Amino acid sequence: MQQRIVVLTAVHAPGAHHLPDAYRSLQEQELPDGWEWQWVIQEDGETDQVAELVPDDPRVSFAQGRRGGPGVARTMGLARARGELVKVLDADDMLTPGALARDIAVFEREPDIAWTTSRVLDAMPDGSTVGFEGDPDEGPIERGSVHQHWMAHDYRAQVHPATLCIRRDLLLALGGWMALPASEDTGLLLALNAVSRGYFTREVGLMYRKWPGQATNQAAHAHKDERDARMNVIDARARQLIELGWSYSLPARDPRRPTV
Repeated sequence: MQQRIVVLTAVHAPGAHHLPDAYRSLQEQELPDGWEWQWVIQEDGETDQVAELVPDDPRVSFAQGRRGGPGVARTMGLARARGELVKVLDADDMLTPGALARDIAVFEREPDIAWTTSRVLDAMPDGSTVGFEGDPDEGPIERGSVHQHWMAHDYRAQVHPATLCIRRDLLLALGGWMALPASEDTGLLLALNAVSRGYFTREVGLMYRKWPGQATNQAAHAHKDERDARMNVIDARARQLIELGWSYSLPARDPRRPTV
């Protein structure tokens, strides 16, 4: 039986024109034997501007819903995710060759790892790329370490949540993405780190497109009162999970149960 990695993309109309580039990066992925991908695209809204850009591919699932932000769209998309691993791919970003295979290799090699991240390059409008100087060494990310770094560096994590690949059962157990107007992926990252070990791959796994229309480039994203509120609730959730002492472990598999 084929195993499946689900690539989950939230998209809104202003960024939909980037979907063909995201799709090309997905088509270029070479997966290990026995694996396939499913691309779940969830529109944050109900316009007529996105569907026409969704590729005609049986591996692609598209749906719409009322606007609620990217976290809501991704969580709604989970309803159609049919695989054990869920990989985030924002509509305006692109996977690098081999990114999915590297994620899968970590999960197959290290069964106690619940999520992975990788190195990111910012893709600038002029065609240049910019890296992040604070990348950690390749290897496991211990519980609580992302939260500690985030608190000590003005709420900036040492790994990028846009590169997350997560075991689906844990993603569901944590409720998907946080119900926030922004930083919902950081909230999930810190929750994951509070209850489980992750892994960082030093090889570049994502081209993170910088463009004027992206959500993080809008003035509202930096509004102090809202940002303080987002950071406070993200911190409180992570601390509560740590204090509860619950930790994730991969459940024993019933050999009679299909893998996807």
